[in-house]
Amino acid sequence: MDLANNEAATSTATKTKGIAEYLKSHLREYGLLFALIAVMAFFQIVTDGTLLRAVNVTNLLLQNSYIIIMALGMLIVIVSGNIDLSVGSVMGFIGALAAVMIVNYDQSVILTILVCLVAGGIIGAAQGYWVAYWRIPSFIVTLAGMLVFRGLSLWLLEGQSVGPFPKEFQILATGYVPDIFPAGIGVFFAEMFDARRVNTLALFTGFAAAGLVVWLSLRQRSQNKAYGIEDEPASFFWGRTLIIAAALIFILFKLSQFRGMPNVLITMGVLTVIYAFITETTTIGRRVYALGGNQKAAKLSGIKTERLTFLAFTNMGVLAAAAGLVFAARLNTATPKAGFALELDVIAAVFIGGASMSGGVGTIIGAVVGAFLMGVLNNGMSIMGIGIDYQQMIKGLVLLAAVIFDVYNKNKSA
Repeated sequence: MDLANNEAATSTATKTKGIAEYLKSHLREYGLLFALIAVMAFFQIVTDGTLLRAVNVTNLLLQNSYIIIMALGMLIVIVSGNIDLSVGSVMGFIGALAAVMIVNYDQSVILTILVCLVAGGIIGAAQGYWVAYWRIPSFIVTLAGMLVFRGLSLWLLEGQSVGPFPKEFQILATGYVPDIFPAGIGVFFAEMFDARRVNTLALFTGFAAAGLVVWLSLRQRSQNKAYGIEDEPASFFWGRTLIIAAALIFILFKLSQFRGMPNVLITMGVLTVIYAFITETTTIGRRVYALGGNQKAAKLSGIKTERLTFLAFTNMGVLAAAAGLVFAARLNTATPKAGFALELDVIAAVFIGGASMSGGVGTIIGAVVGAFLMGVLNNGMSIMGIGIDYQQMIKGLVLLAAVIFDVYNKNKSA
């Protein structure tokens, strides 16, 4: 009996130790998730529930849509061991280009979007060329790009705001997916949840997205077990999965109480899924991480490091262009100061989301969560009436804390 008790105690101690070690080694990703929840809970309390009202949740998504779109590309650039300081200026320049084409020269919206995306790709490729093939530090190349495209925006707009845009263009950022279900179903759910209105499509999409997350997580866990890959403890797995599923249901439920799903939410969702798939499951994704982890070793193993770097910057240019179109459509005008200093928010979102300064570390989901964390901070402090001076200081301290945490973990594991 004593032997059995000793074995049980040893097993429990080993299990507890294993969970503690796992949490310690994955503190960054779990800490980020809990930090987002804590920040949202804090602002929900101090703003008397304003933060999570349906209209504010919608505004929160719209206000951070272009940050999230650019963060997807910036994550890949930073993981590859580089940085892009020009994204804010490129975003503003593309918005100016769209305004001149549509408003001044009466070009079609479709043609303008295509031209702007191609222009963004060319800009990214031009900068990537100097970084990849001439080995000029990305900091210098993109700093020059930031100044060049800020000046080009001023020149293109002649120092004035240009707008408004036609509704066909505005729909990129201000349009909503129409509810395809009969109105009676929405009325039924509105009465059930004691709400003024409920967009049935948004509500069902929330449950479908939550179910998909659970299924994909279980599938990945099953595959890891089949291949003998060490996975997270069951308690952590279910806790993380259920929190994410519940968050999706909650966000879509809030959106359903306002006007439904914004078009830009679909854009962000599709891009996030695509880039998460590329970085986590494809060969090119693994090579980008290898490039950032050790460029010399990656090159010796046969990876075409120059081409990967070139493609990373080209991709960043296209996403900056897409963000510029969304930003201009949301403002309904192009201004010479559009995108000013936004590159700092994008870079901060990626670093806060878990990316390493030295490259080779970071996830798409982490970048998205980091962007939302920054967005909640901005939104919550604005609701509280905190001045922009204090907002900038607080965001700077949050970024510094994230980088210090990264350096601390590296020194500890070294």
